[in-house]
Amino acid sequence: MPTLFAIPKPFKGHIAVIQENAIRSWAYLGENYRVVLMGNEPGTAEAAAAIGATHIPQVAVNRYGTPLLNDLFSQAQQLSHDPLLCYINADIILMSDFAQALDRLARRKKRFLMVGQRLDFDQTQPIKFDTDWQTPLRQRAQQSGSLRNPTGIDYFAFTRGLWGNIPPFAVGRTAFDNWLIYRARRLKAPVIDATAAVTAIHQNHDYNHAGSGYNWIWRGPEAKFNQALAGGQANHYTIWDSTHVLTERGLEPRKQSGLGGGIWSYRRSSRLGA
Repeated sequence: MPTLFAIPKPFKGHIAVIQENAIRSWAYLGENYRVVLMGNEPGTAEAAAAIGATHIPQVAVNRYGTPLLNDLFSQAQQLSHDPLLCYINADIILMSDFAQALDRLARRKKRFLMVGQRLDFDQTQPIKFDTDWQTPLRQRAQQSGSLRNPTGIDYFAFTRGLWGNIPPFAVGRTAFDNWLIYRARRLKAPVIDATAAVTAIHQNHDYNHAGSGYNWIWRGPEAKFNQALAGGQANHYTIWDSTHVLTERGLEPRKQSGLGGGIWSYRRSSRLGA
């Protein structure tokens, strides 16, 4: 039974709409999926109750009140004895192809990390979850959405205990996601890019929830702290630093893998037209 865990923002305004869309989509992955919502932001307990998810209200935070990544992963793995887990941002809609991809990898690999690029899409209204909600939504997102570059990493499906001890990164600030890929690579775990197999829809939103907004996430004191914990730009790996890609044909080695330097390798490859 795979476990999905997330820590939502306060359920207010547009953020409430897109988080409810995302969380309800996870409930449609199947009865064998467990959903865990963490934190005590307004609306989280109610959102968990609405889909029968587990709610963990107490999480460790830093002096700014921002949740700490190591505590989220620790509590999720203590709660669940499932061999597969997925940490995911609470604005990401998943569909059946996610479950299919994860199942395919679990049959092939005993140890791995699965990540993938997202589709940025404007979704302002609640989704009507009827018998065939996935097909029209996928079509709209593919037609009018835009594929985020490989520096945007919004879900991490992994085998239990993959990283060992995780530093106390501030959640939702820069660098922690890059470090998770870097660390998996250092531990020689297969890192799978599932972009071609998984339609992960990111519902566009503003960043007013985070201090001074977007600049706080990327340049504020928490961002600088995360960057120091990650060990510098050389360890800022992206999806393009994966070792394999998952396609309809199957699992294949990445042809241009191991560049290292994450964001820097993405920029180099972009200039080279890769």
